[in-house]
Parts: sequence; C-alpha cells; structure tokens
Amino acid sequence: MTMNLTAPRRSVLYVPATNTRAIEKARNLPCDVIVFDLEDAVAPAMKGQARDNLASAFAAQPFAAHETVIRVNALRTAEFDADLRAAAACGADAILLPKVDTGADLEGFAEAIGAIVNGPTHGPAPRLWAMIETASAIHHIDGILHAGQHRQVQLDCLVVGTNDLARETGVYPGENRAYLLPWLMSVILAARRYGIDVLDGVWNDFGDRAGFDNEVLQSCRMGFDGKTLIHPSQVDPANAAFTPSAAATAEAQAIVAAFARPEHADAGVINMDGRMVERLHLAQATRLLARLDAIRARRERPGC
Repeated sequence: MTMNLTAPRRSVLYVPATNTRAIEKARNLPCDVIVFDLEDAVAPAMKGQARDNLASAFAAQPFAAHETVIRVNALRTAEFDADLRAAAACGADAILLPKVDTGADLEGFAEAIGAIVNGPTHGPAPRLWAMIETASAIHHIDGILHAGQHRQVQLDCLVVGTNDLARETGVYPGENRAYLLPWLMSVILAARRYGIDVLDGVWNDFGDRAGFDNEVLQSCRMGFDGKTLIHPSQVDPANAAFTPSAAATAEAQAIVAAFARPEHADAGVINMDGRMVERLHLAQATRLLARLDAIRARRERPGC
C-alpha cells in the first residue's frame, strides 16, 4: 500500500476540552490537526463539562481550516460511551482511541460506533485513530493494523504515546530515546506495511526549544508523518521540520523532469549530473512533491 498523502499531519496539537479559551485560540493556529482531549487532560469531575464545551464549540463555528480529532476515554471506561456519542455528534473528522492493546479493541470500537452512526439521523462514521502506548500494543501491532481494516470503520492513523509507554515499561526515555527507538521503528515499519500514517509522541518540556528541535528532526529522519504537540509554540517548528526543504524540492523536481524526457521513457536507470538515479528515486521524488502539494493546499484553506 502507499502512504496517505491526502492531507499533511505535520503538527498535531492536543487541546484540553476543558479549556474554552484554548479551543477558540486553536481555530487560528497554523497546526494541521487539532486533537480535542477528553481523556488525560480532563479531570474526572470535569468530563461532562468538557463534552459540553466541545458540543458548543463545534456548533458555533466549524474548524474549517483544520483536521479535527476528538480523543475519547478508553474502551471499557465509564466515560467511553458518553464520549463516543459526543464526538460523533460534533462531527469531528476522526476519533482517537487511547489505550489500544490488541485488535479486539478496534473491533469493540467498530461495534460501538456502528450502534451510534447507523441510525437514520447520522452521517458516515468518523475515521479512527489509535494510540499505541502500551507494551501490549507494541507486541500486537500487526493485529491492531489488520483489525483496522474493518469494514465498519477504517483505521486512518497511529499515534505513539511515548510518555505512557515509558511509564508502563520503566524504559528510560532520555538520551535521544535510545532505549525506545527499537519499538518506535517497529511501529513505523508496521504502519508502512498497511499504508497508515503514524505520528510521534509529544515533547514535554515546551520551554526547551533546542530539545524539541532535536527530537522533531529525529522524528522526521525516522519516517514519522508528523509530531503530536502540547503547546502552540511547537507548531511552527514542527511544520517547518516536516515540510520538504527547498533543496529537497529542487532535487525531486529535477529527477521527475529527467525521467520525463523522451529518451528516458523506458530507462530504469539514468545518469543525472554524474550520479546514477533509478526509478525508485523517481517514486520517492513524486511522493515528496505530492506531499508538498498537500501542504500548499492546506495553507490555502480559509482560516490558515
């Protein structure tokens, strides 16, 4: 399968659903995606108010400039059903399911959302995003992705929860995440097999810009599609890091132009400025330019 290039997900900002000021501010931020959080960022006593806040915000004005996602509480929690109904009523683009352990959790989600959206007053089911933040999820990643092809609801994106993963396993998250890297790369590789986007976890110290820049560069080089964020100050550097550079864009354009020449119509390999370029490089160049087109289209949306 090919990677999803329909919309960029470079900067994915968590916004607590209890914070009405932050919800309104997010409308004008240049992040690609807003994740309205009903889970970790909301105290138990505030869950109902958080759902009401989202209902009011979505009813007042659509978030037309962004892809919108609502993170509900986990399957089998007391808040899950109410969260799911609220998220479906808001009309968000996707629902983020936390604490996914196995493919059975996605099947349970599909059954639950199907019972809500299959009535005559509802539209199509929102897309599904899944948090990969437990040892079980890492172990069962292929089963999760396979279950995500369910006919009722299509898995659209994985979000790695590095904080929860480190907490559960006791693995030290510092030193450039050296001890987490094997697990992170295994998730990226699995996501690529299924053509699913995959997003990196958050950088906690939003006051440490140098540390964030270092980690977001690592995210890009590892092959993540974007990074989840906890503060608006992280949006611009994330967008810049995950946008193809001018040099990379120029090289991709040159490769596409070279293979478009009539004399190279049937060539598998060509000599371009003294180096060998294969059709696999053409595929990479085409994908980069498609990603850039998607980013430009995102910038042109009203409100961006």
